[in-house]
Amino acid sequence: MFNQWIKIVTLVIVSILSIINPAHADVRVFACEPEWSALVRSLGGKHVTIYTATTNRQDPHHIQARPSLIAKARRADLLICSGAELEIGWLPLLLRKSGNPKIQPGQPGHFMATDYVTLLEKPTVLDRSEGDIHAAGNPHIQLDPMRMLQVAENLSRTLAKIDPAHLADYREKLASFTGKWQDSLSRWRERAQPIKGKSIVVHHNNWVYLRKWLGLDQAATLEPKPGIPPTSSHLSQLLSGLQQTAVHKIIYASYQDDRAANWLSEKTGIPTIALDISPATDETLIQWFERLIDQLLKVPT
Repeated sequence: MFNQWIKIVTLVIVSILSIINPAHADVRVFACEPEWSALVRSLGGKHVTIYTATTNRQDPHHIQARPSLIAKARRADLLICSGAELEIGWLPLLLRKSGNPKIQPGQPGHFMATDYVTLLEKPTVLDRSEGDIHAAGNPHIQLDPMRMLQVAENLSRTLAKIDPAHLADYREKLASFTGKWQDSLSRWRERAQPIKGKSIVVHHNNWVYLRKWLGLDQAATLEPKPGIPPTSSHLSQLLSGLQQTAVHKIIYASYQDDRAANWLSEKTGIPTIALDISPATDETLIQWFERLIDQLLKVPT
């Protein structure tokens, strides 16, 4: 009888421990932007549970560290964000309020994607009179497939460091992702040939990586300076300067005010296009890039 009670008590204890600390618990991921949740979903598969702090219709510069976000960060094993000051307005407060040692700078669970690639547009002189300038360089690296592959390799290693029990699975997922990504790269380059060398006007200079990758030229920006809303005088100057320039499209992010783009389009006949700077909810990175290229190739009717 005594031995039976010992067995029962042991089973109860094991059951309780498995609930508190399950042997195959998911890695809880806090992703600042949708592109990183899409990437970690591809690399982590069934071993990750992801919370995404923003959507593709939000400006990641201007997010509030709400209590709901802090609560999610408090329970995270891994935090992945763009970095390079993109989230400077809210991420430091979120990290401090979360009190979660796993995701603090310097820890394995603190992953800034821009730390693993070379950034464009790093200013030589910091002058705030020139607008909202990122001291480390342009943070919108998700729009360059080659840089995304570099991030993927490093993120896979980070997942394996946090969850070494599933190292083989993470390696397999990375190999699968890399193969599909390389195949897609070849297809995208071929599809985008008709727009190579075309000129574009952008609302804000967050398309530099996409532009460089596709071989697009930037004729102008609707903002007089980075982060400064378009002004009447600046738009008038653009109108004058674009009279003799062949421009393919006026591009703005789907979360940005479309009034300046539409005004310039009405005056010049240049078509406008609202692009998502991040993938939609549950959209894969490959699907998102396919959609971006579809939109850039689309001929206005």
